[in-house]
Amino acid sequence: MTTLKSIVRGTGSYLPERVLSNDDLAKMVDTSDDWIVQRTGIRQRHIAAEGQFTSDLAVNAAREAMQNAGLTVDDIDLIIVATTTPDMTFPATATLVQQKLGMHHGFAFDLQAVCSGFVFGVATADNYIKSGMAKRALVIGAETFSRILDWTDRGTCVLFGDGAGAIILEASTEEGEQGILASSLRSDGAHWQKLYVDGGVSSTQTTGHVHMEGREVFKHAVGMISDVVESVLDSTGYTCEDLDWFIPHQANKRIIDAAGRKLGIPAEKTIVTVDRHANTSAASVPLALSEAVKDGRINKGDLVMIEAMGGGFTWGASLIRW
Repeated sequence: MTTLKSIVRGTGSYLPERVLSNDDLAKMVDTSDDWIVQRTGIRQRHIAAEGQFTSDLAVNAAREAMQNAGLTVDDIDLIIVATTTPDMTFPATATLVQQKLGMHHGFAFDLQAVCSGFVFGVATADNYIKSGMAKRALVIGAETFSRILDWTDRGTCVLFGDGAGAIILEASTEEGEQGILASSLRSDGAHWQKLYVDGGVSSTQTTGHVHMEGREVFKHAVGMISDVVESVLDSTGYTCEDLDWFIPHQANKRIIDAAGRKLGIPAEKTIVTVDRHANTSAASVPLALSEAVKDGRINKGDLVMIEAMGGGFTWGASLIRW
């Protein structure tokens, strides 16, 4: 019996042109570059332009991924957009991406798992491919998080930015180890009040703003990250020492460092972009992944672990043989 697996064909990314530095923020709210860097590692973030929507960011990342893969939209039959900041309540942002790409076949839908969305999307696309329902999937993490920030709240507005990243997964029957090897996904709604937006269609009929209990999120994050990473490794027989690259969710440098120490993953194997991108929620992992592919750090045959943790709480990890 032929076994289908999901291999990576291409990656892409997009960051809005406007850069908002910590010094710029210090003119808007009571903060400073030193305060932000010491607590988060963030030095700047990108902000979407007026009239530039999540779907626009997603389309740019998708086009780059297709170009890098040597594919066209005719080759794609599934689009998953992981986002917390959709263009509209409905239709799904993924269908708007589909329309803007000129794709009139296949199927497209959004996935909402906040910062874990891209990892959840990769695992979901992998299962669609393995079941035979899709041959090539475009998975995009895209956010205009700046639209749900309270710019007077220095505890949250300094943390987030906008951007999009994409990956193309393709069905393959080739022998040998390649592609998505395993994934582990978790959630626990008991923690929802620690990180949430105080708006919603059903509850308030407003968009709302981000609220976060920073210390509580930090306290849970390291353990949750370690949980799913170790689960994936256990299921494949690998250890952290076998990893070539670790790509964590880019929320906070302190969390990244603490998770690395707990797992025993050295800093030189960890991809970090939080200093330049800030926390772009579902876009953070694919942005970091795309950057590491572009600059030549990730090469064919490398063993890559991606992980993320976000509101809900949700958390997950996937192991990829490049």
